[in-house]
Amino acid sequence: MNQAEQASKAEAFRTLHRGPRLLLMANAWDAITARLFEAEGFAAVATTSGGVSWAVGYPDGEAAPWDEVVGQTARIARAVAVPVTADIEAGFGETPEAVGRSIGDIIRAGIVGVNLEDGLRSGSPPIRSVEDALARIRAAREAARAAGVPIVINARTDVYIKNIGDEQSRFDEAVARGRAYLAAGADCVYPITLRDPATIGRLVQALKAPVNINVRAGYPSVAELEALGVARVTTATQLTLVALAATRQVAHEIKTTGRFDAIDPTIGHPEMQQLMAPRQGR
Repeated sequence: MNQAEQASKAEAFRTLHRGPRLLLMANAWDAITARLFEAEGFAAVATTSGGVSWAVGYPDGEAAPWDEVVGQTARIARAVAVPVTADIEAGFGETPEAVGRSIGDIIRAGIVGVNLEDGLRSGSPPIRSVEDALARIRAAREAARAAGVPIVINARTDVYIKNIGDEQSRFDEAVARGRAYLAAGADCVYPITLRDPATIGRLVQALKAPVNINVRAGYPSVAELEALGVARVTTATQLTLVALAATRQVAHEIKTTGRFDAIDPTIGHPEMQQLMAPRQGR
């Protein structure tokens, strides 16, 4: 994929955030899961930082070496024809300039979008100042402009997952941060773990811009979220955890019972071979 093709794919990905239908993405952690999700008809694929980190042997939270994250992301992007957006956590850089370099690296891996989060692993409160977060978003946008690929920046705010303030001040902070992030060059706002339908609807109306909601069991359905005006839905680490839980359960059963009844996959080796067959130009 050359620069012009990647730029065109980025614009096509941006268009998917403008409706009329909600953009639903399953989060992949390697090439095979990306290919599976594409085969199931998803219009784009997102990565999960947790799944990618665990797959290459490290905890989530920017613990994996950056070059390994880039390499795994490149394998995902090469595996599919649909747009791929990468969760790169806080940008793998202590400074905005370092974040800009990370953006250049991940664009070269073949992606057309990124997540950038404003949370901190420690501190009181455990969230970046608005000024710091804005500088990082601006650096990301400038790096994308320099690369000639207008990536979609999904600006994640951690005010809900980290329970910053009370209910009303948390909402007000999400709105203020969301508006500022959009003005700085973000395309979408991601209030991770927000699940209350009324609050989601209020946030969408207040921002008047694409909002990303992550989902799991018990969350509103696609139809309900679409009715609220949500533009984008992702599964975060949940599908990785489902797959790992199923694998652990089978391993536990064969180890403890000495029987192999649980080893009864509904997908076979020939099907996977066909799914992963090389494609022309890839």
